[in-house]
Amino acid sequence: MPITLSYRDEFAILTIDRQDALNALSFSLIGDINRCFDEVEKSKVRALFITGAGPKAFCAGADIAELTNRNLEAQKRGAEFGQQVFARLDTLPMPSVAILNGYAFGGGLELALACTFRIAMANAKVGLPEIKLGLIPGYGGTQRLPRIVGEARALEMIMTGRTVAADEALRIGLVNRLVEGDAIEAGIAFAREFSGYGMVALRLARGAVQRALQTSLAEGLKVEADLSTLAFQTTDAKEGMASFLEKRKPQFKDC
Repeated sequence: MPITLSYRDEFAILTIDRQDALNALSFSLIGDINRCFDEVEKSKVRALFITGAGPKAFCAGADIAELTNRNLEAQKRGAEFGQQVFARLDTLPMPSVAILNGYAFGGGLELALACTFRIAMANAKVGLPEIKLGLIPGYGGTQRLPRIVGEARALEMIMTGRTVAADEALRIGLVNRLVEGDAIEAGIAFAREFSGYGMVALRLARGAVQRALQTSLAEGLKVEADLSTLAFQTTDAKEGMASFLEKRKPQFKDC
C-alpha cells in the first residue's frame, strides 16, 4: 500500500510508501491521505505523525509524469484538491508532526508546511523546486512558507528553487528541531512534550496562533480574549489550577 496508517500508544502514524519513486505524491495518493485524515479525525489519538518510508525521502514532491498533457481545468482542479486535503491538518482535533527523513521537495514540503510542527533528521533536505520546471508551488507553498520563514526567505527559496539542508532549515525556523536515531521514536519523544496537556487547551492555543496570521493585532487580541475565556470554563482549567495550588500533577480529562 502506498499509504499506511498505523497506531503506536496514543499516536497515529501516516507513512507514505512509494520508495521506488522517493515517495512522490500521485493524485490517487493524495486521495488516500484524505481518507486517512477521515479516520484520524474520528480517533482519540493525541497527535498525528506524517513521514516517509525508507531512509531516502519524506516525499520528493508531485509525480511529474501525471502533470504532463493535462488541460487547465484538470490542473486547477488538482491544485485545489491538494490544497483542500493539506488544509485539513489545520482543523484536525489533534496536532500534527511532519518527520522529515530525507528529501522533502515540492508537494512533499508543502505537506510538511501544513503540519503543526516539523522535525528533521540530519539527512533532511527541503525545497520548492517547481520554478526549475517553469511552474510554481500549487499545494499551499507560496502561502505557508512566508508565514513560517518570512517573505524574504520564502521568495528566495521559491524563486531560486534551491535545496535547504537540515541545519539551515532549523536556523530559519522552517523546522522546529533536529533529531537523531529512530525517526518515529524521535517524533514520539517530541510529541510527548505537549500531548499530556488537555486537548481542548491545545486546540484553542493552536487556533489562536493560526488566527494571528490571518488578521490584525487588534482583531487577534479579541480572538485571544474569547478563546482564553473558553479555556477558562473547561474542567481541565479547573483541574490545572487546582493541581498547581495543591502541588500535584494534573489529571486532564480533555473537557
